[in-house]
Amino acid sequence: MSLPDFFIIGVPKAGTTALHRALGSHPDVFMSRVKEPKFFLCEEGRPIAQTGPGDAHSAQEWISKRSDYEALFEGAEGKLKGESTPFYLYDFAAHDRIAKLVPDAKLIVVLRDPVDRAHSNWLHLWSDGLETERDFLTACALEVKRITDGWGPFWHYLRLGRYGQQLEHLMTRFPVEQIEVIRYRDLADTPALALDRICRFLGVRENVVTSIPMENSRGYVEDSVRARTLGKVIRVGANVGALFPPEVWRYVSEPLVRGLQRGAGPRPRIAAEDRRLLLEGFEDDIRLLERLTGSDFSDWLEDQGQGEFRSRMLISATGTAA
Repeated sequence: MSLPDFFIIGVPKAGTTALHRALGSHPDVFMSRVKEPKFFLCEEGRPIAQTGPGDAHSAQEWISKRSDYEALFEGAEGKLKGESTPFYLYDFAAHDRIAKLVPDAKLIVVLRDPVDRAHSNWLHLWSDGLETERDFLTACALEVKRITDGWGPFWHYLRLGRYGQQLEHLMTRFPVEQIEVIRYRDLADTPALALDRICRFLGVRENVVTSIPMENSRGYVEDSVRARTLGKVIRVGANVGALFPPEVWRYVSEPLVRGLQRGAGPRPRIAAEDRRLLLEGFEDDIRLLERLTGSDFSDWLEDQGQGEFRSRMLISATGTAA
């Protein structure tokens, strides 16, 4: 039986791809060949049906069979095995499935300012042509309806950021010593220290991996007739593409997304007044998170967020903003 020894379980848009790659370069660690296999999100051996734009195509890439999942770790003999699916923290059923199958697993939780995270999530889907709403707050206001209609978890911009509730449930399934909470800002600002802390938690050699690869996030696509037209084509194509093997739509969509990205600019920050409006829904959960972790997250309640991973990495490397 080849199952992971540890998981990176959260959260989306918080540097988990970069962390997966960094740990994969450690000689004592074997990271799954597929990042985000989503095995523990599957219900009775199959992906949960989802109805948002592109969801059906995405579900084709979920690894739902136990044998296929274990095959991701072939060749890992003698190494600590890990996988990264940043939706596991959000999904309480995934907590139960992991606890049942891998009760001794160590769990790494990377947390990011919940408003910054939500905004980055929206920017990602808008710049991929999948998000229909060109206004972030409007997209957030539609969240409850979208969830009711069955849209997948990547569309749950605000609920994904209620980390206190999620961590509280996780702690009913795993002892606290098996959970390590890392801040996104630490991965970006002090990567060597953050990686040593993670390696210490996992029980592998420290001072081996000292840097985090820079993420290549897409630029921001301004709203325009061209952007809206290409977005519609991409969304229709993703729905049709779900009828074919996933690599088919991946191949066909590449020139469309490149066309959408032509002329894309820097990602904007959320306006302070919009940020304050959204923070009203997070304050109670942030206080819960502080009680659970014993850490201070009051900086998340400020009027300004802390920006994207790439810009923070560039500032860290050069001392100037990109």
